Amino acid sequence: MGESEDRLLKKRFMELAVRADNQGVWTHTDFLNLAEQALLRTLRLPLSPAFYGGFPHAERQIAAFGSEALWGVPYAPPIACLCMEPLSQRFAEPLSHRDFLGALTGLGLEREVFGDILLMENAGYVFCLDSIAPFVQENLTQVKRTSIRCFPSPPPAQACQLPDAAPYVVPSQRLDALVAAVYQLPRSQGKALVESEKVWIDGRLARSASESLQAGAKVSVRGYGRFQYEGVLGETRKNRLRVGIRVFGKR
Repeated sequence: MGESEDRLLKKRFMELAVRADNQGVWTHTDFLNLAEQALLRTLRLPLSPAFYGGFPHAERQIAAFGSEALWGVPYAPPIACLCMEPLSQRFAEPLSHRDFLGALTGLGLEREVFGDILLMENAGYVFCLDSIAPFVQENLTQVKRTSIRCFPSPPPAQACQLPDAAPYVVPSQRLDALVAAVYQLPRSQGKALVESEKVWIDGRLARSASESLQAGAKVSVRGYGRFQYEGVLGETRKNRLRVGIRVFGKR
């Protein structure tokens, strides 16, 4: 984000927080990416934001400003989940995250009204603001050349669960080493991803490829996916580390 975009975002965040505080009503943003969430967390506001993405481990999230303790009104996140499913899987093309996103933005809607898109068995699940869900249901009828149906659905069960931890062998707990191991890349490419500002740790931009991760840290790598680091399990005979990592599904 540029400086002017940062200023506009900060102003918008402040306006929402002040309105919630002054009027005693819940306010919320559209879906924020990791950079926008990180910017919001740096601000001192009248009310601290809470983040919601529609399922426990969402990357794109809305920020809500309010206080159930003060107002006695619980917050209901305005998020809907829609399933985008081929009418006939037998004749459907293989559909990717990019395909579903392209079809959604092709409806003339901004990226900010959509959260994460999850893939499962050649179907897509999109989290969106509930205000635009009826429009999407009515108008999204095709992805690439595949006819689809779009309907409200609970999130897929896998989205609400942590993936199983798998063992990886790495030379150290350095960030670049872990990124390279998870995505089967050369160590130099893992370092390059960090240096090109494409890696995030717990919602903040990673600044150093040599940073050591702590157990429980969630790492997002733009263009590759996300994983959660679970710490050291032991050492190999060649003094390399066996570590546990949970790799989240495709988005």
